[in-house]
Amino acid sequence: MTAVLLIAHGSRRAEANADLEWVAAELRARGAFPTVQVSYLELAEPGIEAGGALCAEAGATEVLMVPYFLSPGIHVAEDLTAARDALAARFPAVRFALAEPLGRHPLLVDVVEQRARAIA
Repeated sequence: MTAVLLIAHGSRRAEANADLEWVAAELRARGAFPTVQVSYLELAEPGIEAGGALCAEAGATEVLMVPYFLSPGIHVAEDLTAARDALAARFPAVRFALAEPLGRHPLLVDVVEQRARAIA
């Protein structure tokens, strides 16, 4: 079973974290992945390792770690990589794969253009 672990920075503001919950709910509704779990680098729960553990404990044999980050800064390059490595060591029968951040995906240009047009 393949699970998706969505990873955001996390915020003390619940409404900021609600955006990731919304993305997770929308992804679940599409039905491609039986498990879609949110997690946060800091300031909110569950943390990345706890979220990854929830996926593994739900029976995932593969966890696709998807950063909800725009650029490959230090958090993605180091912190998320370290979390992936820790999860792989803790759950050796599970494959943990870390995706690229959202960054230069061409659809983001469409989103930015749409936001600009909305206030023009």
